[in-house]
Amino acid sequence: MELIFNLSKPGRRGYTLPENDVPVEAEIPSALKREKAPGLPSLTENMVVRHFTNLSKQNFGVDSHFYPLGSCTMKYNPKFTEVLAGKNGFTSQHPLLPQLPQGDMLCQGSLTLLKELENLLGEITGMNAFTLQPLAGAHGELTGAMLIAAYHKARGAGKKFVIIPDSGHGTNPASAAVAGFDVVTVPSNEDGCMDLDAFTKALTNETAAVMLTSPNTLGVFNPNIKKIADMTHEAGGLMYYDGANLNAILGKARPGDLGFDVVHLNLHKTFATPHGGGGPGAGPVGVKKELIPFLPTSRIIRREDGTYSLKYDEPDSIGYIAPFYGNFLVLVKAYAYILRLGRQGLLEVSENAVLNANYLLARLRQAYEPGCSYANHCMHEFVLSASKQKKSGVSALDIAKGLIDKGFHPPTVYFPLIVKEALMVEPTETESKETLDAFADALLDLARAAEENPGQFHTMPENTPVSRIDETAAARQMDLCSLEE
Repeated sequence: MELIFNLSKPGRRGYTLPENDVPVEAEIPSALKREKAPGLPSLTENMVVRHFTNLSKQNFGVDSHFYPLGSCTMKYNPKFTEVLAGKNGFTSQHPLLPQLPQGDMLCQGSLTLLKELENLLGEITGMNAFTLQPLAGAHGELTGAMLIAAYHKARGAGKKFVIIPDSGHGTNPASAAVAGFDVVTVPSNEDGCMDLDAFTKALTNETAAVMLTSPNTLGVFNPNIKKIADMTHEAGGLMYYDGANLNAILGKARPGDLGFDVVHLNLHKTFATPHGGGGPGAGPVGVKKELIPFLPTSRIIRREDGTYSLKYDEPDSIGYIAPFYGNFLVLVKAYAYILRLGRQGLLEVSENAVLNANYLLARLRQAYEPGCSYANHCMHEFVLSASKQKKSGVSALDIAKGLIDKGFHPPTVYFPLIVKEALMVEPTETESKETLDAFADALLDLARAAEENPGQFHTMPENTPVSRIDETAAARQMDLCSLEE
């Protein structure tokens, strides 16, 4: 498509207005006036509408395509939650209202919703209390690390280290470091789990916490999780649950019952709020009772008369970590999703997510090398390696580009870092068998093409508005044009 500026012609206008016949009482100060017109294109209304409508058709999204991004859980967003979050009673509520005298009495519905969501998330995860303020998963992760730091500081414990497996998400060590800890990385064994012997050697009385994703990024549930938790607690440390993969065990196992003390949840992953475009996001954090005093302010409390208010007097709190009370309308969507599915529906989410992933793994495991020594199954996601194809000169990136030509968004590539030529696939529970089969057929076709004609991959994708580019050159030799006249 042409750039919208290329469509511009002098004199074109989207609309015209009659001359102003109302006297002007005040002139705009000259210091505030433009010296020249803004460099905007001149177009008719229908040209603008058609341009952006056609651009929208070139987007990938969960409403238009299958999005098998491993670890990112790009699942379909039900539209009824959008309708509910768009209700005037939610969208028109001013966030400062509860701080006004008796203002909280005018927002009891919103406060009740938030408190009930806290309780629901606590029941789902086995945590004693939640804060809904964090604005994304990584923000929740940082909040959790800060809570751990505050907990140990209050106890006067000299805790310096956070243990993280080498399969962990990249935000794990970043969050721990920002919170003031040193990171100790523990390698994985051939089964894809954190090596227990190496963990035992790394664990000391200076260990503040162990950060684990369960199941992990290889789609493996660590059978030693309870033993790791017991060892950590005995050493005086805490267990942190990276909730990115809760979709796999939703309704089946609660992190709190497994021994975790702090958990963050990605509402866009597990509870179907929108994901992508940089937000808005939500990453609530739950804690066991020992960490409740350190939760961010303000806290929603229930008064003796049954109404709710916000409490700011929390002397041990880590303080404010977000404006107001988090991304409220995102929380409304998650609340509606949980209520609509109920206990049985949430169970079926994890069951179908695991079923779909195992079906795809069974279809693809012969054509691609497994990312670890999978026995007969995975959890909600799995990692394949394009190492076999790489021997013919076809990389994981080439496979990803080939999938674009076949109409599919590629899976996550080159993560986790411990798997060479990684292809990380997560189908989620929302996809049909027909969609899964079409995706599997595409990957199998590409595996055959890698054996028979590997050279064709070097120009893929070919059916997109922008074909294969030199990504290294694009990053190092940016050509940014100016619109100045």
